[in-house]
Amino acid sequence: MAATSDDDVTFMRRAIALSRTHMAAGDGGPFGAVIVLDGAIVGEGWNQVTSTNDPTAHAEVVAIREACRRLGRFSLEGATLYTSCEPCPMCLSATYWARISRIHYGNTAADAAAIGFDDAFLYREVALPLTARSVPTTQLLGSEAKAVFHEWDAKPDKVPY
Repeated sequence: MAATSDDDVTFMRRAIALSRTHMAAGDGGPFGAVIVLDGAIVGEGWNQVTSTNDPTAHAEVVAIREACRRLGRFSLEGATLYTSCEPCPMCLSATYWARISRIHYGNTAADAAAIGFDDAFLYREVALPLTARSVPTTQLLGSEAKAVFHEWDAKPDKVPY
């Protein structure tokens, strides 16, 4: 594990400041995030779930979207995520999909659960087989859907990710 630098502290303080400012403004819950690449902030986000009626508008996802838009690419390889709270399962997955290389967080998942943001249920659900999950999930028109996958696989100009 690499040592924490003064820059790490500065960027984490920015994530925490975003969480406080936008929580106080009524934008959403107390969560903020920044994405840093080559020593510069390339994306910032704060929880906007209630202000935008978007359950995916968590701070980390908002920051990832902004960073990718600003950089004009879908990979944030080499970037670091600074987030005021340990990422939820959705945000952690988005972080991996974005190829972010490092995560620093402030509050823990247990700290979030203590104020009503409990992700334990989601972690348990994801680990269950499809047939045991609380939301019924069934396969429908698999062969038709698979035909599109075959087309993608054969597409000569596809952009893999």
